[in-house]
Amino acid sequence: MQDWRTSAEIATALFVIADPIAAIPIFITLTAGNTAQDRKRIASVTALTVATVLVSSIFLGQPLLRLFGISIASFRVGGGILILLMAISMLNARVSRTHGTPEEMQEGVEKDDPAVVPLGIPLLAGPGAISTMIIYEHQAKDVYDIIFLVLAGLFVAFTVW
Repeated sequence: MQDWRTSAEIATALFVIADPIAAIPIFITLTAGNTAQDRKRIASVTALTVATVLVSSIFLGQPLLRLFGISIASFRVGGGILILLMAISMLNARVSRTHGTPEEMQEGVEKDDPAVVPLGIPLLAGPGAISTMIIYEHQAKDVYDIIFLVLAGLFVAFTVW
């Protein structure tokens, strides 16, 4: 499926779509009242959530699509439209609604532990990252491509941590 250039493109695409750097201000806002030890725990749980969701989407994505009768071609179109909308909002210097609505942010502030929701899902391992993993898994030709996708997902989770 891929040479080194394609591998770098896949890893870069996943990193940009998950966008752990943009999550830093949101993390700081949601954990403003927490101790340093709590912040480390929340960051660890969030990274574990991101790793679990991204790696699970590699193995469970296509069977789940088949269960609902969605073809990979239809999914690619839908995922492409979603990523296009995210890119357009980035070009307009607006935060994408797929990262979280103001209501979700307020709900996250009110909750005791924002590690899984809203930080892990949908902020970092949201629909764009999940659809990217499913589409690249569909293009995989051998076990090494799958291993690379798992490593790319773990890399994103590591950067979150």
